[in-house]
Formats: sequence, C-alpha cells, structure tokens
Amino acid sequence: MKILFIGDIFGSPGRKIVQDHLPHLVETHKVDLVIANAENAAGGFGLTPALAEDLFDLGCHVLTTGNHVWDKREIMEYMNAANGNPGARATRVLRPANYSEGVPGKGVYEGVTAGGHRYAVMNLQGRVFMHNADDPFHKADELLKGITSKVIVLDFHAEATSEKIAMGWYLDGKVTAVLGTHTHVPTADTCILPKGTAYQTDAGMTGPFDGVIGVQKEQIIHRFLTGLPSRFEAARGDPRFCGVLIECDPATGRAHAVQRLMLGE
Repeated sequence: MKILFIGDIFGSPGRKIVQDHLPHLVETHKVDLVIANAENAAGGFGLTPALAEDLFDLGCHVLTTGNHVWDKREIMEYMNAANGNPGARATRVLRPANYSEGVPGKGVYEGVTAGGHRYAVMNLQGRVFMHNADDPFHKADELLKGITSKVIVLDFHAEATSEKIAMGWYLDGKVTAVLGTHTHVPTADTCILPKGTAYQTDAGMTGPFDGVIGVQKEQIIHRFLTGLPSRFEAARGDPRFCGVLIECDPATGRAHAVQRLMLGE
C-alpha cells in the first residue's frame, strides 16, 4: 500500500502546485491514499469549505489541520454539518484530536481505499511553544484503543523538534507513520524507525518558497526590524510541492519504504 502525505498547503500557490503535480504522482507511484495538511490553504491562514471540496476533487482523501484551523470560521459550520452523517466529506477534514471536548469536528478518521485497504488518519497538536491543546501522548494512546485499522498515519502539528522526535519514538511500532507539520521547512531526517514506523520531523510546506515560511518576506523582515504589527499576505514566487511517500504492508501496518519529496513548477 502506498501513501502520499502532502505538507502544509499554503495559499493559492500551494493549491496550484498540488493541482499540477498530484495526478502524475498518484499515477506514477500507484498511490492508494492521499493525505494533505490544508490548514493554510485559504490565503495562508485557515481553510474554507469550498477549498476543502476543491482539494477532495483534486484527489485528496483526508485533510488534516492544526492551530490555524479556526482562522476561517465557516469551517466550523462545515464540520458541524457532518454530525450524524458519516458519509459526509466534512468527516474527512480533521482538527487536532487533543483540542477541548465540544469543539467542532473530529481528530481521527477511519476509511477504506479504493483497493479495499483499511486505514486511519490521526491529527494531534503539540504543546511546546503552542497553546490550547491537551497532552498529545496520552491522547494518541486513547485514539489507538478505538482504531481497528492496521495502517495508521499521524499528522503531528507541533513547533518543537524535540516533541516531534519524542512522539516518533513513542509511537514506533504502533502506527505506520508519524509526520510532522507546522514549521513549513522540510527536514532531512526521513527514516523508518526500528519497529516499522516511517518518520519525518516536518514534511515541509507546499507553497511559495520566495518568502518566509509562506509569507511575503518584506512584511516579515519589517516585523523583525520594527516590532510593529502588520497584515501578513501569502508570498507568490517559487512554489514547491513538499511531501512524503510511504510504502507499507496493509496487513501489518509496518512501513518498509519512505521517500522525501520536493518538486518545483
């Protein structure tokens, strides 16, 4: 079974390069499952229902998010509308599972690929240098108790490299992959851990690299020089597609190949 994970899709440049690359990646690599972090798809901040639908139409099966999930408030209504309707597409838009009880949406999704392979996707957020999330380690244990699929992919949306690496070791052998998001810079530590879990500290950003983690560089430099607040806008130049390609045994969930991807226009 082959899984393609797409790192944080940032603004229209990110959406466009997904549109350009996803079809041939799926065909060339015979991808069974496409997961994408889409929390920055709407102009770099948040996700709208319309853009979620567009990404599903492009071939994404599950969308994960993170700390920017509520930046476009209409996504709350989209998630709430799926309550009681397990077949709704909105059930495949996740928010971190370790958010407080009662917030819209879910942090885990179980499904079946077109080829008949069962899978689960979990979404958790870190706590180091971040806020509004419960302990992700104990929450991972809780989620795993209710998952029946052998193939399990975790998007761990976290700031601290140490917290991400710790999560990888903690879940080694319990999940198919632990893939970090949030910092937008792809890391060079792609590997398979000893018990069969594919790991990368950050999958990187699918979006404009002619900026500062997706934002126009002049605005960020001005903020650093002056300390004054300003409105951030998505950069436009040098869009790249960043992601991770994983091959695993659907019967055991163990990964046996992993590849880091970065593709230009």
